[in-house]
Amino acid sequence: MMKKILIIQGNPVSPSYNGAIAEAYRKGAVQAGAEVRMITLNELEFNMNLEGGYRNKLPLEPDLLEAQEAIKWAEHLVWVFPIWWGGPPALFKGFIDRIFMPGYAFKYHKGKPFPDQLLKGRTARMITTMDGPNWYYKWFQGEPAHKMMKISTFALTGIKPVRITPVDLVGKQSEEQRKKWLEKIEQLGRKLG
Repeated sequence: MMKKILIIQGNPVSPSYNGAIAEAYRKGAVQAGAEVRMITLNELEFNMNLEGGYRNKLPLEPDLLEAQEAIKWAEHLVWVFPIWWGGPPALFKGFIDRIFMPGYAFKYHKGKPFPDQLLKGRTARMITTMDGPNWYYKWFQGEPAHKMMKISTFALTGIKPVRITPVDLVGKQSEEQRKKWLEKIEQLGRKLG
């Protein structure tokens, strides 16, 4: 059976190494027989600010409605984004704020502490890039972006398991090292995980 994979590329800069990573994963997944769709966040038109919060929420723009449909369609979500100041770029965070809404991604019930997880049945992989060493990000900074996504977003909405592939020291890598990373990412795509 063909696996349905959605790749969300969240670097606001284009072209970027994140774009090359997303393409490498896509290439590998297609070679393995998966049906793949891709969303590049900097190509979407939407207000990143969740004005009014959940009480007086903005209507979703057409690009966000399409993104929600693509997430519902997918069995496996691949999130590719850079780590800036310990977290994802504002564009990426704004995308999450706007589409992972109550009634779509989760649903609270009065008197119950935990919500229904409306995105159950999906798995995810995060591929993050950073200029610093991963050991420093993990042990000294506490992996805030990884935890935000894995615990506060995916666990709340039912997406699991979540695997993480950190690509560190990006600004210090040689072209040869960058090519080796792209080959590794393409292999991940071929494994469909």
